[in-house]
Amino acid sequence: MYTLYIGLTLFAAVLLVLVVLAQNSKGGGLSSQFGGSSASNLIGVKKTGDLLERLTWGLAIAMMVFTLATNFTTPSPANTSDELLERAKEQQGVPVAPSLKKPAAGDSVKK
Repeated sequence: MYTLYIGLTLFAAVLLVLVVLAQNSKGGGLSSQFGGSSASNLIGVKKTGDLLERLTWGLAIAMMVFTLATNFTTPSPANTSDELLERAKEQQGVPVAPSLKKPAAGDSVKK
């Protein structure tokens, strides 16, 4: 279910990008790009803007819903945090080995 929501979110995001790119902020938009007057006769300039605006809002809301659904269906890790905490507690009791550092140029090394 988790991967389904991720896939739907990505699909809605790609569609949202395409719908936003099809809009024109100056009012021409989709109807002026694809055929000019023939496209405006087919669906009309006003209806094209309304359709693209509704698609934008719908896809944005769908992305939010899919994102929230993904959050609720996220698989929970099975006791990984408890195991990590136990390992950390065990390692705290083990003494730390002395660090091996290079002797400085003035230090003499005993053999």
